[in-house]
Amino acid sequence: MSLLIPFIEEEIIDQYLFEDNQRPWILGFSGGKDSTMLLQLVWNALKKIPAEIRNREIYVICNDTMVENPHIVDFINRTLEKVTIAATEQSMPIFVRQTTPRLEDTFWVNLIGKGYPAPNNTFRWCTERLKINPTTHFIKSKIDERGEVIILLGTRSAESQNRARSIKKHEVKGQRLRKHLLQNAYVYAPIKDVETYEVWQYLQQISPPWGGTNKELVSLYKNANSGDCPLVLDENTPSCGNSRFGCWVCTVVKKDKSMEGLILNGEQWMYPLLDLRDELVNGRNIRENREIFRRHRRFKIARSEVDRKFANIENENEEEPEEGLWGAYIPAYRAKILRMVLEAQKDIQETQGETIQLITHQELIAIQVIWNRDGILKFKVSDIYNLIFNAHLDMSKHVEKNRQEEELLKEVFVDDDEREFVQKSLNALKIRTLMVKKRGLSGDIENFLEKYVNSKR
Repeated sequence: MSLLIPFIEEEIIDQYLFEDNQRPWILGFSGGKDSTMLLQLVWNALKKIPAEIRNREIYVICNDTMVENPHIVDFINRTLEKVTIAATEQSMPIFVRQTTPRLEDTFWVNLIGKGYPAPNNTFRWCTERLKINPTTHFIKSKIDERGEVIILLGTRSAESQNRARSIKKHEVKGQRLRKHLLQNAYVYAPIKDVETYEVWQYLQQISPPWGGTNKELVSLYKNANSGDCPLVLDENTPSCGNSRFGCWVCTVVKKDKSMEGLILNGEQWMYPLLDLRDELVNGRNIRENREIFRRHRRFKIARSEVDRKFANIENENEEEPEEGLWGAYIPAYRAKILRMVLEAQKDIQETQGETIQLITHQELIAIQVIWNRDGILKFKVSDIYNLIFNAHLDMSKHVEKNRQEEELLKEVFVDDDEREFVQKSLNALKIRTLMVKKRGLSGDIENFLEKYVNSKR
């Protein structure tokens, strides 16, 4: 190991100083053992380069799915804060960027709002929306700015047979970089030949250059047979549901060994999360919880109901059922899951503080908007929230405003395609406003405009 580290650092220095138009590096950071080792190696290698020629920008990108284990989220946020401060103090060209899914793509908006069934191996709708898209959007933005990028990943051949095959498949002999699926993007995996025991040896012997030690990181893995959750760039990446650095709602795996391990080691406050996760697993394949037709058919029925002034009825049986078809969750089950999420949030906040949020206020508004559009009138988000938190949350203004907006658009735009383009653009603007950041808004509108133009062609 003592011979391997200097070699890896020299290789990183050589690649960093290579004349390649200063393509920025994008380093995928999950907070786990492999990505931590990678960031430490890169940082320590750069310290050996004179400050005046450390010109290549390095972006440490960390994706927050918004359903990460709260314990891990706190640890990662504290680590990233240290990285940001230390990079400035040490004149390192290292910049931290955190990505999140768009509001309409978040886990709860899709599961509770649209009624998507909990993900499984055959319907892993979460991976693309929560992980691939946010990361890809950031990478593409850098490609647009600089022409090409190099993505640094902490993937290792020894980590699993699947990853070993993936690395070998895309690797170019005699070169450090391999082509990525994204155009003008390349992958660099400096620690691909490092063994697992060597990772732990390094982390226990070498303190992070941003300060502190790796003791807390090591303790998170203690007594658990789990690995990292890597930066996910494509759908071939295996599930990280067993990982300590994954989504606590993950239903792709049968058991969440990570959360169970944390609870056994003293984190009893996480019991409500485990109960909720188990409900998502067990309730998915109960026939009574699912519609008898696809969600788009409920939407069509609901639209006719909305046009008849929000008739106070449920619509699931208005069309002939498609035999054997399991559709989205029924409204009652969506409401049940929302209650469980809010109850869990209330219980956890009583012991861990109000900084822990399982579902955001913006997501609650988005869920109510979707329920209105789907004609779900029996259940209201505000009623459920107020009952649990003994509050006076009022969403009626949002609901009425959306209804008036739709009516106005119908009056102004006779052409359905034009109305759809304008409505999607307005929705994109609202979502960016709710998320308190408008980055990517112009790109969203350009995509809507391109689809509209293509439809007219």
